[in-house]
Amino acid sequence: MLGIKLKELRELNGFVQRQIAALLEIDTAYISKMESGDKQISRDHLKKLATVYKVSEKELTTLWVADKIIKIIEKEKELNI
Repeated sequence: MLGIKLKELRELNGFVQRQIAALLEIDTAYISKMESGDKQISRDHLKKLATVYKVSEKELTTLWVADKIIKIIEKEKELNI
C-alpha cells in the first residue's frame, strides 16, 4: 500500500528514484524495494518524504501502519496461528 503510494507521489512530482535516494542518503535499489513493498521504510524517511512530496505525514503514516499490520497477519497465516 505505502510503496504504491510513494511511487505514485514520486512520479507525480517528477522525481526519479536516484533523486529520492540522494535526498534520503540511501541506495537507489532500496527505493525500488520500498516502492515494490519488499523493504520497510523508517519513520524518519517517511517524514522527509512527506515534506518532499508535500503531503500529510499522517496520510503516509496510516499506510505505513497498515503495511505493518498486513505483514503481521501474513506471518500469522504462515505459522497457522
